[in-house]
Amino acid sequence: MAVKHPLLRFLYYWLPPFLWMALIFYLSSRKSIGITHAYLYDFVIFKSLHVIEYAVLFFFIFRALHTTKFSLSHQFILAIVCSVLFATSDEIHQLFISSRQGKVRDILIDTAGILIMYIITKKNLKFVKRLI
Repeated sequence: MAVKHPLLRFLYYWLPPFLWMALIFYLSSRKSIGITHAYLYDFVIFKSLHVIEYAVLFFFIFRALHTTKFSLSHQFILAIVCSVLFATSDEIHQLFISSRQGKVRDILIDTAGILIMYIITKKNLKFVKRLI
């Protein structure tokens, strides 16, 4: 989509990553819950959600950075760094939520989602550029 007006263009590309980060922040502020009440199933479900939410965050940030003058390799690096930094800040934030725990393990799981999306995006760059 070719958005011409600078403000609309900025919002079109940069609003999604910030809204997604706000959603992650909101969800991590809520009381921890179980879905199945079986530890292993809940663990797999919630950690899969971590992978998905940070894969999406990476893609949104990469999409926004693609509108800048950074080289493609710098766009990838910045998207990875920003996503991992946000994952880290989210885990620090969870240290202050009574029913939550900030864990390095979760940062690593989030990073796995980021790297999976990086690989998918890089391998399918032609297709991705049409989406952007």
